[in-house]
Amino acid sequence: MPEKCVFISADHGLAVVYFLQSDVVSTLLANGVKVVVLTDDGLKEQITRRFGQPGLFVEGLRFKQARQYFETHAHSVQHWLHFLRWMGGSDRINTTAMDGHMRQMSVEASSNGKRILPLIKGITAVLRRSRPARRALVNYQRRFTSNIYADLFEKYHPDLVIASTPGWRLDRFLLREAAQRGIATAAVIVGWDNPSSYRLPGAPVDDINCWSEIQKKELVLGSDWDPARVNVGGIPSYDGYFQKIWLMPRDEYFALHGLDPNRKLLSFACSFVTFSPNYQDIEALANLINSGQLAEPCQLLIRLHPNHFMPGSLFEKEAEQVRKLVKGLPNVHLVEPVPLGGELGYYSGEDMPEKASMMAYSDIFLTVYSTMVVETALHDRPIISVC
Repeated sequence: MPEKCVFISADHGLAVVYFLQSDVVSTLLANGVKVVVLTDDGLKEQITRRFGQPGLFVEGLRFKQARQYFETHAHSVQHWLHFLRWMGGSDRINTTAMDGHMRQMSVEASSNGKRILPLIKGITAVLRRSRPARRALVNYQRRFTSNIYADLFEKYHPDLVIASTPGWRLDRFLLREAAQRGIATAAVIVGWDNPSSYRLPGAPVDDINCWSEIQKKELVLGSDWDPARVNVGGIPSYDGYFQKIWLMPRDEYFALHGLDPNRKLLSFACSFVTFSPNYQDIEALANLINSGQLAEPCQLLIRLHPNHFMPGSLFEKEAEQVRKLVKGLPNVHLVEPVPLGGELGYYSGEDMPEKASMMAYSDIFLTVYSTMVVETALHDRPIISVC
């Protein structure tokens, strides 16, 4: 029997964790499957050094070429198709996350964007109520199929292409090329809120693997997936938490951040500014700690959200406020997520020991809205939602 080959798109730090820091790739390799991981071109050597093993090949995702195709082939049309996919999922499930993004767009859009926004909101309203309209949108976008990866398809002849989204990001061009060639496609969900925050697929995808029955319901009702094509397969990216392979010794972690081992540790994970500003809560907690109003001596450790590093955004402005506050107060410390590098952003596999240790050693974990609530629950620590 010919050797099977799978392409895996690791276009995001969480995708690197999901596929390479779990048993997913190693299980495929152990079963005789050739695996080609496509990731940021600038990180190919780094990924190869860290995860390289027989049967695993690393190629570039060619973000530059994908972005160039996006910008030079009816860019305005592609831009608004992307936005409508994002906003236009069915209203049969909660649309709070999408509504928050729409409000953010209303603030951050260019002057031209603001002029067209009433029309976009009208189309969005139609899409949310009409399955035929959503199907037409998804089918229309297939005309924007590139030829960026032709040489890789000819070189490896993959039997399956797997992405960490159903084409919500630039991975849509890889998935569209695969579908055009008649190659099976699949996607996985790497974040707990992905199906409620992003909706319609950006490419033809045959099957999708999600975390839970709740996510399956969101995909089926919110994004029109066939229930038979949605598999509930758990959370491979959390394997390291259960196995405790990322956990640092407590004294080492406290020394890293200048924490007092005799004070209780309150940890605060920042979330989306669009839902609620983090600063007001951070300032209140810092004042409580330093005013002596709590029953025991405490210290506060704040973790910025990856979006706090988006240049020119509301997030970036809040991050500067937080940095200034921390500099002026005792017993208040700051964690800034570490990027893997390239374009994979601050949701990074390089940061897992930091995250695991922060959660494991928190006496109380606090946040407005964060994926880290799920992760902290795995560490069996008390959690408070701050409003």
